[in-house]
Amino acid sequence: MTLTLLSLLGGLALLILGGEWLVAGASRLATRFGIAPLVVGLTVVAFGTSAPEIMVTASAAWEGGPAGNLALGNVVGSSIFNVLVILGVCAVVAPLVVQRSMLRRELPLMVFVSALTLWLGRDGLYSRGEGALLFAILLLYLYALVQQVRRGTQKSDRPPASSDHVGWSLVRVLAGLACLVFGARWLVFGAVEIAELIGLSETVIGLTIVAAGTSLPEVAASVMATVRGERDIAVGNIVGSNIFNLCAALAVAAIVAPAGVAAPASIRAFDGPVMLAVALLCVPLFLSGQRIGRWEGAMLLGYYVAYVTYLVLVATQSAALAWYSPLMLYGAVPVTALVVLANLARAVTQRRQLAHKS
Repeated sequence: MTLTLLSLLGGLALLILGGEWLVAGASRLATRFGIAPLVVGLTVVAFGTSAPEIMVTASAAWEGGPAGNLALGNVVGSSIFNVLVILGVCAVVAPLVVQRSMLRRELPLMVFVSALTLWLGRDGLYSRGEGALLFAILLLYLYALVQQVRRGTQKSDRPPASSDHVGWSLVRVLAGLACLVFGARWLVFGAVEIAELIGLSETVIGLTIVAAGTSLPEVAASVMATVRGERDIAVGNIVGSNIFNLCAALAVAAIVAPAGVAAPASIRAFDGPVMLAVALLCVPLFLSGQRIGRWEGAMLLGYYVAYVTYLVLVATQSAALAWYSPLMLYGAVPVTALVVLANLARAVTQRRQLAHKS
């Protein structure tokens, strides 16, 4: 038991350290060449903070057996965690403003790949061909971003940070990747052992403990970006990480796994639809005045607590499910509608006040 806990904690520590080094080094390399903060958040930071999910998912899929069930659970759980917890925490810390370019491109793409992932897993397996399809979507998206940067539509308005040493940044990137590789293997080993000891399924462990653990780099990067006023990086990191989770982590796992990645019935019936619902929830939140306020952030955090509570009740076969399930279903929609309408009304009032002053 001691070895298992040390493996789990050591793996999490290496993932956090590796993610921090990778993000810091890659971000410095990107800003060194004057790329816009939103693009940095959507690509460099999103990839760096999603690297733990990629490593853990690929490692679990390669191992197969009980560990293989962690693969999809980690991807789906991380996607849910990113929006409900990280976006929620950042909005509570400071209201977030969403750029129009994200409404036109990244938000629809996140919803599309979430729906596509759910559809591809309907037969209970993600094959290598399906993994290649998801990865091809990611490559097309990155190509479109590169073209925009070349055309000058996504360049930074800040002067390049000429003081940053390129060689030292590359060293941090490579060291971060090494920590992520070893940390992923330790975390998978520890999580599977704990699941067997306490009687929880590997799927539930992947959806909660491993998903939260591998999302810690996103938490650190997004919250620090929000505190420092880099809110474009914070929002871009969250949305970009979800795209990378599905089009990189799941795709790579499906490609490297000897027999593909299994899609358990529980994920197909509940957690996958929750992931899609969370992505769709971002549409009215992002559109309502292009601003995510503190009330919306608190609502997202409340939804995650309700989601994890449901998973625990199902895992323990609690009698409370009889009343909790309808409460969660019929309570979420009215609360969401009220919060979004309140935010939209506030945005309309502010626009009228600005128009009256001008």
